[in-house]
Amino acid sequence: MKKKGVIISLVGVLLVVCAASVWAMTRNQETKTATSTTSNSSSQTTMTSSSEEEDNITTMIDKMSLEEKVGQLFFARTPQENQVSDLEDYHLGGYVLFGEDTENATKESLQEKVQSFQEASDIPLLIGSDEEGGTVTRISNNPELVDQPFKGPQEIYAEDGWQGIIQDTKQKAGILADLGINAGLFPDADVSTDEESFIYDRTIGMDAKGTSEYVKNVVETLNEAQSGSTLKHFPGYGDNRDSHVEIVEDDRSLDELRENDFLPFEAGIKAGADSVLVSHNIVNSIDPKAPASISPEVHKILREELNFDGVVMTDDMDMAGLADFIPQEDAGLEALKAGNDMVMSSSYQSQIPAVIQAVEDGDYAEEELDASVERVLAWKEDLGILFKK
Repeated sequence: MKKKGVIISLVGVLLVVCAASVWAMTRNQETKTATSTTSNSSSQTTMTSSSEEEDNITTMIDKMSLEEKVGQLFFARTPQENQVSDLEDYHLGGYVLFGEDTENATKESLQEKVQSFQEASDIPLLIGSDEEGGTVTRISNNPELVDQPFKGPQEIYAEDGWQGIIQDTKQKAGILADLGINAGLFPDADVSTDEESFIYDRTIGMDAKGTSEYVKNVVETLNEAQSGSTLKHFPGYGDNRDSHVEIVEDDRSLDELRENDFLPFEAGIKAGADSVLVSHNIVNSIDPKAPASISPEVHKILREELNFDGVVMTDDMDMAGLADFIPQEDAGLEALKAGNDMVMSSSYQSQIPAVIQAVEDGDYAEEELDASVERVLAWKEDLGILFKK
């Protein structure tokens, strides 16, 4: 009887264990299904949101006049006169602040100025300012705006390594946002290890691997802060001369550029860079006939080889490297036809009418115009300024 009782007891235990296992497996499957459903639901919500934003942008473009669309492609240097009226007359995509716009400003006066720009524009503006730090900063040399000038990347890295770069970028993004600046026009993605070269002091001063790590850290940090990032100066300045003051020719091979100078741009693009700024250097191995900023071949590499689908913009069109090559009246149109989405210019008053006329004459396809406008508006939406939540 004892043996039979034990057997019965054991069978009972086994039945309980089996039942518990079945219950656990069922619960586990239900949990997985619920998690999968939640994950799919979240993914679906993100996709739906993205699709809705694209639809909203498409609807905006459909309602815009030709003049409004062309104006969005000009990232104008802030004029000293008619600042508000030019926004209204030319429908500009944004203003870039330079030293004269900030040197005598207080925090309150600069905020008010930027706000007046935004209020005058039907479509929210990109407000840019070169804030690489060190030798290139527009706002931080004014103690009324920033307590201490922004340090250059080499100095920051020497003090605190990559964590210092990340922390500096966070702080800088916060200061810019407080002033109404949504595009700091950095980081510098040029590879330069020659201390005598023009661009060296503006870079991290490392080889391609180190420069790529620098660019990745800055872009990811700016993305987290919802502050615009701009990789410059594609296809890479190298150790060449200064195109601010002369026409510059770059004789490096395309293989050398691919194996070295392109790498930080690729790293920035993979990290989610918003925009790429193209130099005015003539890169003979890609296009010996034109500065990179107005070269279709250079832009083809950026789009098709590096797979960049964000905003491409020119460097300042007033620089001698371009201004001594082509008249300003023609430069804006040539830049857009080459593949830029935005023209950084002081001569927009003459360049915008030329682009409008080219569209009307069929010399610049409206489909290409619309594609660039879409990228510019998508950038503004990513910055959270296009459709206020």
